[in-house]
Amino acid sequence: MRINHKLISGLMVTLAAGMLTCINAQAAPGSNIETGVFVDDIDLSGCSRDEAEKTVKTRINEWRASTITITDNKDYSFTFTGADVDFGWVNKNVIDEALSLGKSGDIVSRYMQLADLKREPKVYDLEYSLDNELLSSIIAACAEEYDQDAVNASMTRTGEGFSITEGQSGRAIEQDTVLAGLTDYLLNEWDGTDLTYDLTVDELEPLGSYEELSKVTDVLGTFTTSYSTSGSSRSANIANACGLINGTTVYPGEEFSTLDKITPFSEANGYFMAGSYLNGQVVDSLGGGICQVSTTLYNAVLLSELEVTERHCHSMIIGYVKPSMDAAIAESSGKNFRFVNNTEYPIYIDGHTSAEKQITFTIYGVESRPSSHKVTYESEVLETQVPETDAIYADAGRPAGYSSGIQSAHIGYKARLWRNTYENGVLTSRDEVNSSTYKMSPRSITIGVATDNPDIYNYLMEAAASGSADTAAGAAAQAAALLNPAPPEEAPAQ
Repeated sequence: MRINHKLISGLMVTLAAGMLTCINAQAAPGSNIETGVFVDDIDLSGCSRDEAEKTVKTRINEWRASTITITDNKDYSFTFTGADVDFGWVNKNVIDEALSLGKSGDIVSRYMQLADLKREPKVYDLEYSLDNELLSSIIAACAEEYDQDAVNASMTRTGEGFSITEGQSGRAIEQDTVLAGLTDYLLNEWDGTDLTYDLTVDELEPLGSYEELSKVTDVLGTFTTSYSTSGSSRSANIANACGLINGTTVYPGEEFSTLDKITPFSEANGYFMAGSYLNGQVVDSLGGGICQVSTTLYNAVLLSELEVTERHCHSMIIGYVKPSMDAAIAESSGKNFRFVNNTEYPIYIDGHTSAEKQITFTIYGVESRPSSHKVTYESEVLETQVPETDAIYADAGRPAGYSSGIQSAHIGYKARLWRNTYENGVLTSRDEVNSSTYKMSPRSITIGVATDNPDIYNYLMEAAASGSADTAAGAAAQAAALLNPAPPEEAPAQ
């Protein structure tokens, strides 16, 4: 423990012989530090300023070389040195204060200082320092290596019912507590010897138990959508994202995030390029089609009457559910579908796809709603906007003859979703769930117009100005034929 200098008595003089000292018998009287002057427990009697500073630096360097081991007293420890946290001392002027004792002030003041010094040693405190950022980074690195998340008890649906796996406890270093406690100890109590410091650790208990999960057998809500018109890549994306969500257990009060479950959208995570909406256009992207997954789950959540915390509509209308019954997700624009388990029991999300290209989500839990209670959802279209003309884009960056192909038109909608609640077959409430706006998008096509042939260029620009996607597509095809004529057929051999 560091010495409490306020309690140092005259015994210090007799103990000083065993302490660090730099008494210089040859020094001229009055030029060095007076006898009986200490900095902490370092006797600076007779030292010149340089000698005193060197003596203190020697002490600090010894402490910087000492080891500090933080441990949980079980299976983990980490060792570093005082130098690793830049341990040092701040009040460098303490040497000058020690040197000036008995030499400053008028003759009476100097006499009194020396008289006091003969009765009791004068002890100056060293003020120690360290780099908190370095110490914090060491503790954070230890936590990264040491911490283990608790594994909650979980369920798996099988043909015979549910299989339950018990949870596992976790652990976590209380980084702020350790940082504050160790900093205080090193600066105020450390004696410079090798130190072992006990970590403060949180024991993280897992959620759930066999008894609790064994009650999760009731269907709270189920919903199915079809993707029968989807190509192989979009179908694979839907099945992949569904599989990533399938088997999730959500505990009371926990929030489920769709993006957290199904990202990253990468080939390594099982995704393919497929069509998706972007700024009112259909473009290919990794994971195209996953919005049908979140939409199907959204409707199962609504029927389960769980608390939806985030939902977004698509930019344009989709065909596999009615308006306002969709839930779009887009990582790039921050769109997510999230909900909270607001029941008193865990819920289990079962998701699967079929050979007939249908995706179904079923949410299991403990049914607390009476059998007389029922909810239905009703889509109401408030406004429609039908595009009157086509959109043709003349792209000077693409060669003449290029055509993107005609993209279908999308009618614009404004809609809202209602929840109808029935008790014993009687409608008791009608509540608005959401309102949604879907952009109108005309039939569109992009054609290339880059060419050195002015006649073809003018022909393509006239087609682009026609307002007809069919006319533009025909012009692009004709330009391609003129610029890249098919080779003549060879005459048959005689």
